[in-house]
Order: sequence, then structure tokens, then C-alpha cells
Amino acid sequence: MNEVSLLSALIMGLAGSGHCLVMCGGIASSLQLASKQLPSLVVAILYNVGRISSYALAGALVALLGASLAKQNTMIANVLQLMSGVFMILVGIYIMRLASTLKWLESLAKSLIWQHIVKLNKYLVPINTKPKAFLYGVLWGWLPCGLVYSALTWTLQAKSPLEGALIMLAFGAGTLPALIAMGQSALLLQKFINHLVTRIIMGNLLIWYGVYLIIIATDKLVH
Repeated sequence: MNEVSLLSALIMGLAGSGHCLVMCGGIASSLQLASKQLPSLVVAILYNVGRISSYALAGALVALLGASLAKQNTMIANVLQLMSGVFMILVGIYIMRLASTLKWLESLAKSLIWQHIVKLNKYLVPINTKPKAFLYGVLWGWLPCGLVYSALTWTLQAKSPLEGALIMLAFGAGTLPALIAMGQSALLLQKFINHLVTRIIMGNLLIWYGVYLIIIATDKLVH
């Protein structure tokens, strides 16, 4: 297990959590429907556990696919690592808001995956039980978010499904503070995450790590 990969996934999740707050704003209103039956904090925790569970499952499946392809051909493994580096750079640019480098990925995921999964939403609302709160999170874990799917392309270079799951767990953990925080705390955290200096620092960290991955992959392809 590469600890740098886990740390980078955590940073990606933390840096992108401001974007998560915007995309998941509508979900918060739905969660309020459970307030009379369940404590809001319990619902928030169960929802996020479900959401991150979906990330981990997706990471394991994508890593399994990547590992299977890599075993067939060493060049494929290097190409997958090269792709991971490219997406890391795209995420860094996206976080710094220099360009909408991930919008196309969100549109693609929406048409291929989300429009089918979202139909299950009607079976979970109102969220008046703990299992519903958890399953609601599982469902919305597949929301077409460019950051999530970029992280998933990163798991293509994972050596095993477990490593892929851990990378997505680290990413999900990075998004937790902003999505668990309530009221003023959430506003303060969002302000910090969206601050220009914070976005530049985190974006550059991801870009330089992406460049590092590309250099390693290119060197392997050349030699």
C-alpha cells in the first residue's frame, strides 16, 4: 500500500468537499424529513457511512478491473498509471477553479449511470428509519461527481480490490468534515476550503503528484 496515494486521496476529498457541499445541497433538505423520527446527527452519520461505502465498493470493483488488465500486459499497467496522473492534474486544475476540467465526466456519468440509479430514490423517501438513512447514502454515493469519478480512475492503478477500496475510503474521509458539520461550523469550514490560498495549495499538491505519476509511467513506457 502506497501511503502517499492514501494521503493524496484524503487531500483530494478534503479539497473537493466545498464542491460536495454545493452538489449535495438538495440532499440536505431531504434529510430534514427524518428530523421528527430520528436525530439529525444520526441521519447525517448513517447517510455518510452509506455514501462512503459506495465509494469503497466502486473503488474495489474498478481496482479489480485495473488489476486484471495490468496482469495481461505490463504496458497496460503503465498506461493506467499515466491516466491516473493526468486525472490528478485535471482535479488540481478543477479545485483551483482555473477551468471546468471535470464537467464532461459528470455529464457522461449522469447519462450512463445516474439516470438509472436515481429512480430508486422514491423507495427511500421519507427517511424515517436508520436503514433508509444508510441506503439513501449508498444511493447518493453514485451521484455523478467529477471528483469522485476522477478518484475512481486513480484506483485503476491499485494492485488489489482492497487497495482500491482503501483509496476511496481515504477520499470519502476527506469529504466527511464538511458534510458532517452543522450550521455555522459548516459555513466556516466551507469558507476555509474555498479560500483562494487553500485551493491553490491543495490544487498544486495534486497537480505535482499527478506530474510525478506521469513521469514514472512515461519512464516505464519508454524503457
